[in-house]
Amino acid sequence: MPYKHNADRRHHIAKMKFRVTNWPEYEEGLRRRGSLTLWMTPEALAGWRAPRRKTRGGQPRYSDLAIETALTLGCVFGMRLRQTEGLMNSVFDLMGLDIPVPDHTTLSRRAQKWTPPARRDPPLPDGPLHVLVDSTGLKVYGAGQWLEEKHGARSRRNWRKFHLAVDANSCEIIAQRLTDQDTDDPSQVEPLLSQIDGGIDQFTADGAYDGKPTYLSVLQHSATASVVIPPRSTAVESGSAGPPGQRDKHIAAIAKDGRLQWQAATGYGKRALIETAIGRYKASIGRRLRARSFPAQQTEVAIGCAVLNRMLAYGRPESVRHHDKQA
Repeated sequence: MPYKHNADRRHHIAKMKFRVTNWPEYEEGLRRRGSLTLWMTPEALAGWRAPRRKTRGGQPRYSDLAIETALTLGCVFGMRLRQTEGLMNSVFDLMGLDIPVPDHTTLSRRAQKWTPPARRDPPLPDGPLHVLVDSTGLKVYGAGQWLEEKHGARSRRNWRKFHLAVDANSCEIIAQRLTDQDTDDPSQVEPLLSQIDGGIDQFTADGAYDGKPTYLSVLQHSATASVVIPPRSTAVESGSAGPPGQRDKHIAAIAKDGRLQWQAATGYGKRALIETAIGRYKASIGRRLRARSFPAQQTEVAIGCAVLNRMLAYGRPESVRHHDKQA
């Protein structure tokens, strides 16, 4: 049950315990996440250099694949661009590969123009998806909040808003957006859904997404999708002619049975999985953006999501509720 409904008796409520059922496979996956074993396929070596352009201007030396590889390694090991350059040089020397490595200046410049590839690895599962949507804040490099609190100086560097969509079944990030801190959540539903090719069976979000724009965006993408968003405490039914919409049904169900029973009936508790995904991103990738420019920050977040999905594909825990035996 939500903490706010049990605040006065929380100490009497036993904490739920879970038991991991695939511990050997999950443990091996955790080891693989820290492995330094790398290999370069012949296709990657052939596509390392950029194809020669026939228009005016300077000729690019490295392909988007080379830039993506370097930025991915830097994200995995939490390195800045100069350290990433040094890591790749040493790895290629150990592998005996005589191929050039993008320097940190090239990585910084190309990161501002990099676009995610059309491929998606791993691919989305078949069938309609249960999409969970939420947002969080990522700090921007610089003094920022400390300057404001310590000296009262207004800093232009505050934080960015990270919007993401997660598949409830696989827990993978299937769509992401990075915006400024003043962007509202409902306005990013349509851009997130536009990144999802498959159909949607259920769309779940918190009360910040409540409103007609969110329902319209979801139903335009999948007309038969079930939208599960808790209405505001002051919400009233629309009273329009015709059968009640999904939001009106939620308001009526909460008024009749209560909010907690409505959450259990609609599966709203699944939304906790996206909170877990946000915590996983901040723990593995970081709470702070390293890049300075906004386009480079968007690239950093996109690569961070791809890295996190790859880590999750290596191994994820499968747990069941553990009930203590009563004496």
